Amino acid sequence: MKKFLSISISIFLIFLLLPIMLIVALLILLIDGNPILFSQKRAGLNGKIFILYKFRTMENIKIKNDRSRVTKLGKILRNFKLDELPQLFNILKGDLSLVGPRPLLPEYNKYYNKKQKVRLSIHPGITGWAQVNEKRNTTWKKRLDLDIWYVENRSIVLDVTILLKTFFLLIKMIYTKKNRVTIITKRFDEK
Repeated sequence: MKKFLSISISIFLIFLLLPIMLIVALLILLIDGNPILFSQKRAGLNGKIFILYKFRTMENIKIKNDRSRVTKLGKILRNFKLDELPQLFNILKGDLSLVGPRPLLPEYNKYYNKKQKVRLSIHPGITGWAQVNEKRNTTWKKRLDLDIWYVENRSIVLDVTILLKTFFLLIKMIYTKKNRVTIITKRFDEK
């Protein structure tokens, strides 16, 4: 049922947001050049590796501080979460769900303790319990605890609640023009 709902809603959103996606793609091409999409390996269901897609928001050059690589257009795309729209296609491919723990880099899998590995037992999501409940400054442990709670308590009602909270957080960010960036205070392997 959840997979059917995720795919159905994704198809609806793709058709609804296709003009915006085309405009974003054209703006990236004209302002920042190729490539339009950013792709990265992430760990999905049962730790299986898949390619996550986003609109590119950073320069193609390597700099120590990733934040300094974000382009002017990229900042706008991130503020309005428009860079996340290509992930709707990840749902159609079966890599993601609308709701679930956010997919992390595959190299993080080795740092999970036995309890934290439960987050890999379901499809990751575009949004999740951790994203709508974490504070601005958090730790990996707190984020993973929220993911574990979600896995152990997931239901259609909870998913709808998370989707509604996500929608209202997006509206709030747009209205207040403040990006809700979560800063994790330590590296992943430091817990």
